[in-house]
Amino acid sequence: MRPALLKRSYDMPYGAQLAGRGVRFRLWAPSCEQVAVCLADGPDKSCERRLPMDDCGEGWFELTVPRAGAGMRYRFEVNDGLRVPDPASRFNPDDVHGASEVIDPVEFDWTDVKWCGRPWEEAVIYELHVGTFSPEGTFAGVMERLDYLAELGVTAIELMPVADFPGARNWGYDGVLAWAPDSRYGRPDDLKALIQAAHAKGLMVLLDVVYNHFGPEGNYLHVYAKEFFSEDHHTPWGAAINFDGPESRDVREFFIHNALYWLHEYHFDGLRLDAVHAIADDSEPHILVELAERVHASIGLRRRVHLILENDANEARYLGHGLGQYAAQWNDDIHHALHALVTGETDGYYADYAGEPARLLGRCLAEGFAYQGEASPYRGGAVRGEASAHLPPQAFVSFLQCHDQVGNRAFGERIVQIAPTLAVRAAAAVYLLAPGIPLLFMGEEFAAASPFQFFCDFGGDLRKAVTQGRRREFSRFARFADPAMQAAIPDPNSVEAFLVSRLDWNSLEEEVHAGWLAYYRHLLKLRRETIVPRLYGMRGDAAKFEVFAPCGLRVRWRLGDGSTLWLLANFSSGKIRTIMPAGQTVFALSVGGEKGLLGPWSVVWTLQSPDGNA
Repeated sequence: MRPALLKRSYDMPYGAQLAGRGVRFRLWAPSCEQVAVCLADGPDKSCERRLPMDDCGEGWFELTVPRAGAGMRYRFEVNDGLRVPDPASRFNPDDVHGASEVIDPVEFDWTDVKWCGRPWEEAVIYELHVGTFSPEGTFAGVMERLDYLAELGVTAIELMPVADFPGARNWGYDGVLAWAPDSRYGRPDDLKALIQAAHAKGLMVLLDVVYNHFGPEGNYLHVYAKEFFSEDHHTPWGAAINFDGPESRDVREFFIHNALYWLHEYHFDGLRLDAVHAIADDSEPHILVELAERVHASIGLRRRVHLILENDANEARYLGHGLGQYAAQWNDDIHHALHALVTGETDGYYADYAGEPARLLGRCLAEGFAYQGEASPYRGGAVRGEASAHLPPQAFVSFLQCHDQVGNRAFGERIVQIAPTLAVRAAAAVYLLAPGIPLLFMGEEFAAASPFQFFCDFGGDLRKAVTQGRRREFSRFARFADPAMQAAIPDPNSVEAFLVSRLDWNSLEEEVHAGWLAYYRHLLKLRRETIVPRLYGMRGDAAKFEVFAPCGLRVRWRLGDGSTLWLLANFSSGKIRTIMPAGQTVFALSVGGEKGLLGPWSVVWTLQSPDGNA
């Protein structure tokens, strides 16, 4: 019997939308008096016919072209005859400066009719970069590894941003066409095929989206829609996006519809919103609240869709299960505390965790954030964070590595290159079995030797400026005070920075990497069978922690089924005298061998039934 087929298309108020036997083109260009759509057809798509668009008022221009259809290339002609791609392009086959292509989304046949997602407490996230995850560097290349990921024990794939970026290679955070999957990775149907195949194997697919800035090359909005940007707010990337000033309504709608588009037309299971602390919005409701409200109202109750934040400000107010709230936040605090414990590094933001890393880690595990309104020395004494103990652990995403924390190192070193093996194994055993939501960065599970460097492919003066800026950024670190060391920092625009960042899958044939993979599989099996079934219904304020030695940590959680989970850990190279926790041992790493002693880098997990018995 053939599987039931489903067609998915999001009715976009922007760009090119199939309408009957033609195509409706729409553009918001409030800085223009006239706009035209330029259509290219035929085998070479080189000859464009210019069609003036109708002025619909309030900055909107529209034209429906009969007999136009999928596959046609188009651009918009704006001020001074400049021809630009569609900012809401569904696909730009010739990069961000080229023409957009009319896409018919219903050409793809969906067979995941019964897929409604998975509960959030089951999430084990695997973050990957499409271009470096596989030898192919494509959506199809990721699809080839889905069996591997399912067998590993992850339940969700998180794609770093795929929105069209300039050049041949990029992390994705320099995207300028927020609706178009980058052509280097494949066509829209290739991304849909990946998501559908993942669903068939029980895997959720999450997408990293960037709503706080556009990349520095290929964004033409400032030419024909100056109102898209704010004169009142600025960001590290320049003028802020206008979420609260005059004409902000249309700007807000642009991003809200973008979120809905990915969730409906592509059937993603959730979105991770990048660096929302860089979003400036003094209006009510805040754009984050409105976006979450619109998403939840649009999706309804049948599908499980998860919204996740990256928010350096630690604003707990956005987290929860309300209509305008987010399921979870990436918890940088837990990464920084773990990193400080296993590496001893104190440079940069690790300075905030240098004094009492075990206490701060314990606070993260028990209460969510380490900084909940305390002064941050790294930020010059500025207060950071809000109270978070009332939230359940699943409101926080824990990780030992991610694209930022690896790639923002000068040479992109992974944790196994800078910390003792036993220390890394101990840290993994903590965050993978704790009640919070764990996230792995691609290759972490087999201790990949390849770095993950910062890479991009800009042209002209921007290319030189990015290279110099990268080296200047690290000059404040003692290690790179010497100009010769600065010069050794890889050039992010070089193709080598990209090539060395690709995962080496052949290394799994080596005993050391196969051993790491077996270890991660074992931990994730324990999580799936022992921890996850007890998480549903878990409340906030359900944990306590104790630091019983400078690097000794004990944490207790009351789980959703009433059982008690204990963690006992020694984050040092020496032995610590302690009392073992109650309950049945679930996992033990490097225990000292003598009664009452916890050996170097030891981790013990125990579980006590609701009646208090082992």
